[in-house]
Amino acid sequence: MTSPGQQAAARPQSLMLSFFGIHVLGTGNAVSTAGLIDVFGRVGVGEEAVRSTLTRMVGRGLLVRHRVGRKTYFGLTERAASVLQGGYDRIWHTGAVNRDWDGTWTLVGYSLPEAWRRERHDLRSRLVWGGFGLLQNGLWVAPGAVDVPALVEGLGLDDHLKVFRGAAAAGPTDARTVLETAFDVEAVAEGYRAFLDRWGAEAEGGGDLARQLLLHTDWLEQVRTDPHLPAEHLPEDWPAARAEELFQSLAKAYEGPARGEAVLLLDTIPVT
Repeated sequence: MTSPGQQAAARPQSLMLSFFGIHVLGTGNAVSTAGLIDVFGRVGVGEEAVRSTLTRMVGRGLLVRHRVGRKTYFGLTERAASVLQGGYDRIWHTGAVNRDWDGTWTLVGYSLPEAWRRERHDLRSRLVWGGFGLLQNGLWVAPGAVDVPALVEGLGLDDHLKVFRGAAAAGPTDARTVLETAFDVEAVAEGYRAFLDRWGAEAEGGGDLARQLLLHTDWLEQVRTDPHLPAEHLPEDWPAARAEELFQSLAKAYEGPARGEAVLLLDTIPVT
């Protein structure tokens, strides 16, 4: 398996979100800067990177600072808690294999001014997270019923969207054609195979807390790129179920020891 430092180097914010999702979400607590520096040192993220990541996340409205004397603590905003709860549900409730597709699709069409590059990027990011693929220019599609208003909440783009739901007709728009046109099915499968390769070998070094953060971050990044395609239209050797089983097994093995490490390292205060 790749070393913790190699895996962590490029994504301290993703690791930070994993940490807050596992150890802070739902507790009503905020965590000290010093404790976070100790935790993230175990996954190869240095003090300067931790501090700059925290500053960026405050600026993005994901974290809020709490000062107590000379110490600074960081807690979740309501927005961040909602994002992390969505990630938790995606991992533990939705699952990696879609065996319950009802044959319908949700379609989103939009047209934004050419100068709205940031708005276009934010909208596309939300659509990808919601399981949408680009069917053709300006038209996105996802299997099943997707709550699009909730998905794009806060972007201020409702007046620019057109949302439809229905079944594809037979012939040129059958389900397999939609999948092959709108989604890179092989890339999704390769992501699961790579996850199995990385985590199927015995983990080395770093401790259970480090391995837990790396595991959850790696898995969430994988399921974020998986549009939850209907299993009945995927290859028989689709690797998602095997990867999910491995993730859940390792997550349960790391949970107790990692929580014990976190209790020893973290300085927390109640904020709600």
